[in-house]
Order: sequence, then C-alpha cells, then structure tokens
Amino acid sequence: MTAHIIDGIALSRQLRADVALRAAALRARGVVPGLAVILVGENPASQVYVRNKVKACEDSGLHSVLERYPATLGEAELLARVEALNRDPAIHGILVQLPLPAHIDAHKVIEAISPAKDVDGFHVASAGALMVGQPGFWPCTPYGCMKMLESIGYDLKGKHAVVIGRSNIVGKPMALMLLQKNATVTVCHSGTQNLKAMTLQADVVVAAVGKRNVLTADMVKPGAVVIDVGMNRNDEGKLCGDVDFDGVKEVAGWITPVPGGVGPMTITMLLVNTLEAAEMAPTVAHSA
Repeated sequence: MTAHIIDGIALSRQLRADVALRAAALRARGVVPGLAVILVGENPASQVYVRNKVKACEDSGLHSVLERYPATLGEAELLARVEALNRDPAIHGILVQLPLPAHIDAHKVIEAISPAKDVDGFHVASAGALMVGQPGFWPCTPYGCMKMLESIGYDLKGKHAVVIGRSNIVGKPMALMLLQKNATVTVCHSGTQNLKAMTLQADVVVAAVGKRNVLTADMVKPGAVVIDVGMNRNDEGKLCGDVDFDGVKEVAGWITPVPGGVGPMTITMLLVNTLEAAEMAPTVAHSA
C-alpha cells in the first residue's frame, strides 16, 4: 500500500482563493487588510520567509508593509515600533520575524504586540485562549496541519494522535488543537524513553522536532496519517522533513511531503489570521 499524499500546495491554493474573495469584500467597504512584517538583521532563512509572506499577501489582495532593520536595532526602539503599529488602524496583523538578535528579548517583543493583531498566535493571550477553547489566533503551522486533516475528511474523535515535539510554536499548540477535536493525545520529546512504542499506537503522527528520519517505516502503524512539519537538509543538500518519506509512505494511509506539504499551509494560515483580524477590527465591525 502506498500512502495518499496530502498536497499542501493544492490546499493552499483553495484557501488563498477564499482569502482573496473575502479581502475583495472588505476592500469594497473601504478596508484593505494590512499586515506589517518586521525583520531585524540579515538571517538568510528569515529573509526568504519574509519575502514569501509579503508576496503571498500581495497575491491575495492584502496590503503588506515590510520593515527591515539592522541587527544593531535596540530593544526599546523595536518595542516602540511595535506600539506604533498597534495604534495604526491600517495594520490588522503584526509579525516580528524570529529569531531576533541575542540582545533583544523575543518574549518581551511578542508580548508587546496587541492580541487583536497577533496573527502569528504566539502571544500569551492567544496561547491561553487556545488552552481554554476560546476564540483567538491559532499558531499558523499547527493550524495548517489541522486544515490538512480536515481536507481529507479525517474524524479525530477517539483517535490516538502522537505529537513528536513540544515547542511553543508547533508541538504544544498542536496537541491542544487535536484535543479540541476529541483525539487522545500523547506528546513525545527528547525525554521520551521509547518513541517507537508510542508511535506504533498512533492513528495520527505529527513530527515536529527538526531532526531527519526521526520517524521511520518500522515506527508507523499501517494506515496511519503522518504529518511532517520538519524542515531539514539531506546529505545532497535537498530539503527534507523529519520523516523518512520513502519508507513511511509504503506503510501510512496518508502522508504530507516535504517540500509541498505543511510549508505552504503555514503562510496560508497567516493570511487567514490577518484577514480575520481585519474582519474583526472595530471600524469593520461597526460598519457591518
């Protein structure tokens, strides 16, 4: 059996078409959804991510502002810029690209963003809302994973989901989102003693540790859904995930590729969050 591929590019295209329609409806009412992206320093990977985010905004009818600053930018200056964007009615979402230079406290910067504009879903208020099941912005990568499961009509109720990784950006919010859909969730990490014993029980595995081949074919239950969040390079320098794709696709029922899987979905859910922030903005709400 060869697994069905969950095509993140095709699903992204569908979701972005919906974003473009909703953005056009807002523009007809005089509101252009706006995203501000702040990039501090010259990190090459960050520059690529930021460029892709800005292009995706423009392609979907959203307004984007890219602000570039040198790595020497002071923390107080960055916090002041975030505060100014919080007050700007033309900006509905604020994204500070991570990582930040070592002299800047990333947590402090994220907490300075208004929760109403926290389209990355990293603010403590957003995390708390997810924790207790209240409305709020979900972190884009796990949100994209949930959309991929939804796209194949997968009912998580009563299923056992194993999340490999416990980061605040993917692992922890992923576990909470799966719980919301009534899955039984196990979170594995570097302290887990027998990872294979856990994953062999799983109906769904989400691999999100940034380590090549952390999940191999002998660790997967036949027919399981495998979501690969990892972004690594193989020995030839080609992009690959956390999952041994060639081996696991012969066992799994569904699998996401790298590239072309979760990656495009992350940026797409950023667009969705920004659009929803614009739809919920006071000026829009009052004119509805």
